[in-house]
Amino acid sequence: MAKTKRKKLHLPLAYKPLGFALGWVSGSLAGLAFRKTWMAIRHEEDAPDALDRDRGWGEILFAAAVQGAIFAVVRSAVDRTGAKAIERSTGVWPTGEKGGRD
Repeated sequence: MAKTKRKKLHLPLAYKPLGFALGWVSGSLAGLAFRKTWMAIRHEEDAPDALDRDRGWGEILFAAAVQGAIFAVVRSAVDRTGAKAIERSTGVWPTGEKGGRD
């Protein structure tokens, strides 16, 4: 019983490097997904950003909303997949009782 309790206390710390790597992967995947999505929506390779002088507010805010939504979905999917993999391999959920990073 004490071994299980000890494992639960140390796994969140051990999960941090994996969580960092998963975050990097999710950011890369989200960036790729956004570029492909923007190309499909607007048929442009470059999405506008806030400092594009020739782009209007609506276009800039729309691009930011699409990018944010894609990032959130990809990050959640990658985080959940990693957590489930840790749970399957160790029998312990990788975060504390409260839940995730937010």
